[in-house]
Amino acid sequence: MDVNDLKHLLTAVQSGDLSIDESLERLRMLPFEDTGDAMIDHHRALRQGVPEVILGEAKTAEQIANIVQRMAEHGDNVLVTRIASEKAESLSNNHSHGKYDPLARTFTLQQKPFKDLGRGKVLIICAGTSDLPVAREAAVTARMFNNQVEELVDVGVAGIHRLIAHTRLLREASVIIVIAGMEGALPSVVGGLVDVPVIAVPTSVGYGAAFGGVSALLGMLNSCAGGITVVNIDNGFGAAFAATRINRRGES
Repeated sequence: MDVNDLKHLLTAVQSGDLSIDESLERLRMLPFEDTGDAMIDHHRALRQGVPEVILGEAKTAEQIANIVQRMAEHGDNVLVTRIASEKAESLSNNHSHGKYDPLARTFTLQQKPFKDLGRGKVLIICAGTSDLPVAREAAVTARMFNNQVEELVDVGVAGIHRLIAHTRLLREASVIIVIAGMEGALPSVVGGLVDVPVIAVPTSVGYGAAFGGVSALLGMLNSCAGGITVVNIDNGFGAAFAATRINRRGES
């Protein structure tokens, strides 16, 4: 349940279209539901503006299916991150309108229509094709959180002219997420070109001295371009969540 759902429910009670007992029944599962394996936070969209998101990586297929089913019954949009294809297959069989993105490793079930809640576009830039899984996770998440999203791929500093050719996109964005591995230089370049928030995401892409993304992380934390925010290694989801909060308009 989100703010709009609650407004509609209260309006229906006020107009007499819904009885108090019926409204109590609809609110009974707030703020959470105990399913045995999980405590589903049905109240989260009211507090944070987006429903609870399911991290699928360490959960069994049965646990994920149970949580998705309970959330779907409440009419929520459902996002599962870091989910393997074999676990997503059973979800797709049970939810024909669901979509699995094998590159992002996300499963989405959109039950409410997209409503643009942002002040402008979230631009997602990734340095190389190898960084695409993290970039796509960010893109799927940002769209599920009701942002307009544009993606710019393979414009790393090894060929900086590829980025400069898209200056118009940089200037049109309200928030920019920059994803890079190796030495993690791309966010510094972007940060020096724009006047909007830049969220940097280091990836674990790189050779030995990249240390699984630690080199990119340290490079981004030490950026000489001001105003850059850095999230954890490979955390496309966290970057999209932060971008949503920055981009969100005052009204819900």
